[in-house]
Amino acid sequence: MTASLANLSIDLNADLGEGFGRWQLTDDEALLSIVTSANVACGFHAGDPSTMRRVCELAAERGVRVGAQVSYRDLAGFGRRSMDVPPRELADEIAYQIGALEIFARAAGTRVHYVKPHGALYNRSVHDEAQAAAVIEGVRLAVGGPLPVLGLPGSRLHEAARTAGLPVIAEAFADRAYTAAGTLVPRTEPGAVVHDPDTVVKRALGFARDRAVTSVDGRRIEVDVRSLCVHGDTPGAADLARRVRSELAAAGVRVAAFI
Repeated sequence: MTASLANLSIDLNADLGEGFGRWQLTDDEALLSIVTSANVACGFHAGDPSTMRRVCELAAERGVRVGAQVSYRDLAGFGRRSMDVPPRELADEIAYQIGALEIFARAAGTRVHYVKPHGALYNRSVHDEAQAAAVIEGVRLAVGGPLPVLGLPGSRLHEAARTAGLPVIAEAFADRAYTAAGTLVPRTEPGAVVHDPDTVVKRALGFARDRAVTSVDGRRIEVDVRSLCVHGDTPGAADLARRVRSELAAAGVRVAAFI
């Protein structure tokens, strides 16, 4: 399925604010001049109050949408270790993270526009109904309104969001490998992360123009998405994101925030 040339538009998002204290993993300054949406770490897998405030201020200055990237409480493991957190406790922790970021977003003259889980919580909420429902309950606790939820198409997370009356935004990953089922290949498996820049750009164009990607076993997987993620912690992430945006524009694809 190839999208109509008149309707080619996609959001470009990246994970930002992934530092802590004196350590900074993501090139926030550079990436915020390229992306249209910023998934800001809220302190549980990375990020701290000063980092959150700085990223929100930069995002507001540049017209980039701020999103809360919520996670399991796992600084040591960068949020990439799956945890069995009781649903009520997880909902409270999700609300806590969104609320913390909202303070700094409001102070910067913007707001939290959407929510996206990070790492293990993102992958867990693809198939775990209870954890997905807890994330959505946390979103509702924090804002009480229809805050969009960014996630994998067909996930339990999106099912729970729709049931709760929240908008869903389907996203794809230009730098991650896909299974035949349309899910992400676990990072523990070889080839899970796509490092070749030419391949990343080609996949980005495929998502935007053809709404499809080739899985690790060579199958064509149709993926109708509104947002494209380039990981901010990838070496050379800013240069890669800049090239992706440039190639999308050259192909007639409008890069703009989904909200």
